[in-house]
Amino acid sequence: MKRNIVIAAVTAAALIGGGTATALATTGDDQGSARQAANTRLSDDDVRDDQDGSDARAASADVTAPEAIASALKHTPGTAVSAELDDEDDSDKVIWKVDVLSGDNSRHSVRIDPSNGKVLGSESDDEDDTAQVRAALKGSSVTAEEAAKAAAGKGVVTSVDLDEDGKNKSWEAETRKSGGAEQDWKIDLGTGKVTADHSDDQDDDSDDQD
Repeated sequence: MKRNIVIAAVTAAALIGGGTATALATTGDDQGSARQAANTRLSDDDVRDDQDGSDARAASADVTAPEAIASALKHTPGTAVSAELDDEDDSDKVIWKVDVLSGDNSRHSVRIDPSNGKVLGSESDDEDDTAQVRAALKGSSVTAEEAAKAAAGKGVVTSVDLDEDGKNKSWEAETRKSGGAEQDWKIDLGTGKVTADHSDDQDDDSDDQD
């Protein structure tokens, strides 16, 4: 009789223990799911913040990319190799930054006020790719200003840059439409033809496969 009581007690303890373990496991899964959901929400919020920031920069610029480049070249004669609408020194102030390669092969970063096109200042940049940039632009008939004008038909141009790497040299431009995602474009150095840049998509596919 005592033996039966002991067995019953052990069985009850086992059932209680198992139920507790199951409850803990379930609670752990719930917490994990909650953390995963929270992380997903945070990631989505970060993406929206980046998009909102880009929208705000594009909307705040009365001066277009071609106009900013023209203003920079008037101040610092030479060849414009890039222009970007960006925050100034990680502050809330948005400016155009135009890189100009001058005749003596020195490089200058010219800051342009996006509201009126006035030059805010400039400084020399120590870049070691001057020869590579010169070689890429040799024989080119499309300037950075013209590339920006060509890409403007796709949306608000927020940057234009020279892609001097690889076999197919080109201008690269980034555009944004109100409330839409950013889009990258390639502009042919010889013809000015604008084509969609799918290199980022290919890189993403490669990362997914890895």
